[in-house]
Amino acid sequence: MLPIGTGADARAAGTARMVGAMLEYTRWPTPRPVLRLCLAGTARYAGRLADISLSNGAQLQLSSLTGAGATRSEGCDALYIGQIDAAPMQGLVTGTRGQPVLTIAEDDPDCGSGAIFCLLYAPQTLSFQLNIDAVSRSAVRIDPRVLRLSKGGY
Repeated sequence: MLPIGTGADARAAGTARMVGAMLEYTRWPTPRPVLRLCLAGTARYAGRLADISLSNGAQLQLSSLTGAGATRSEGCDALYIGQIDAAPMQGLVTGTRGQPVLTIAEDDPDCGSGAIFCLLYAPQTLSFQLNIDAVSRSAVRIDPRVLRLSKGGY
């Protein structure tokens, strides 16, 4: 659990720290000098994601999925999904299966979308749930130490 304080900016800063850690604990099949983090839907707490600095020196490139490409994650190394209707969310997540794409859901507290990570916001804390089934269907690997940090596995 990460203490984040109150207010939208505090939540955005906490979200950036949490997403940065998730990216750090993820391994892609081949090294990525540039990680493309795609944003889908209306992300309430994504305002500070551009502040993420990765310890391995990889650069983070943010990209919004809009228009016709809003339901496709091609070219994305990670996918941050904000508020979005269930059907498009399912389509996005299903499209990443077997692909080297880390999926993070901002607004899926039950973790029913099939995303690898689901963020869990409480009044002054942020935690996450790790969906083990989604990890097994992905071509990215998550460091096993993350299991100890998660709020229960799927």
